[in-house]
Amino acid sequence: MKLDLYQINAFSYEPFGGNPAAVVFLEQWLPETIMQRIAQENALAETAFLVIENDHFRIRWFTPEIEMDLCGHATLAAAYALVHYRGYQHHMVHFSSASGDLKVLIKDNPIYSGLPLTTANGIGIARNH
Repeated sequence: MKLDLYQINAFSYEPFGGNPAAVVFLEQWLPETIMQRIAQENALAETAFLVIENDHFRIRWFTPEIEMDLCGHATLAAAYALVHYRGYQHHMVHFSSASGDLKVLIKDNPIYSGLPLTTANGIGIARNH
């Protein structure tokens, strides 16, 4: 299986800085067990998987252990990869997720995101399968 995978350092302009996340672009969803294994192999805090659905992107996040319902830095990394590596030319990226709709504003190099205000534990919601 050949997949496009990018490792992006969110919150940093420097190599090896910030908070790294992997971003994987898919044409269709893989089985959860395969996405989990990819996240384990990446050995990063989160791996974001994206599928294009009509005029927006569906996003899911996996740690090496579980699927998460929300991950801010991997969402920013996904928007960055769309713009800088996949030729996305709009100023707003719309993601659909288990936590609802997420919008990321692209303004030159800074990327801004609005995340849900409340989650189960204040950081993100772990989905236990």
